[in-house]
Amino acid sequence: MSVPPESVVPPPSNGPQSSSSDTPSAEERTWALFAHLSALLGCIVTGHWFGWGCFLGPLVIWLVKKDSMPFVNDQGKEALNFNITIAIVGIALFLLTLMTLGLGVVLAIPIGVVVGVAWLVFTIIAAIRANEGVRYRYPFTLRLIK
Repeated sequence: MSVPPESVVPPPSNGPQSSSSDTPSAEERTWALFAHLSALLGCIVTGHWFGWGCFLGPLVIWLVKKDSMPFVNDQGKEALNFNITIAIVGIALFLLTLMTLGLGVVLAIPIGVVVGVAWLVFTIIAAIRANEGVRYRYPFTLRLIK
């Protein structure tokens, strides 16, 4: 006895199949890695933890590669948004210290240390994930650039 072809159920697949266009190339992964790590380099070169140098590197890489590499576009925006958020926190802590005539430094220094360590840890995690081809999302980030 034969079975009509339309009644045959296909075998189950082993998870979602990804096409080669979903996987970033090695060059895209490298540039995404640079987009995240350029924040570290920017802060070292400019000598500021919460200065403009932290988001200057991701900005340049994102502007140069956003049209030709979709993965770098995504990760560059993510690194840029995170570092802008960190700069805003740094400015807020600085203003807190100024507005309280220096008394706010009691809060600003410990909060600044915690934010600085978190910034360093999350930046390194993001760089590793980007190098693996994973679209990393920073926690506690304002999504200003879409």
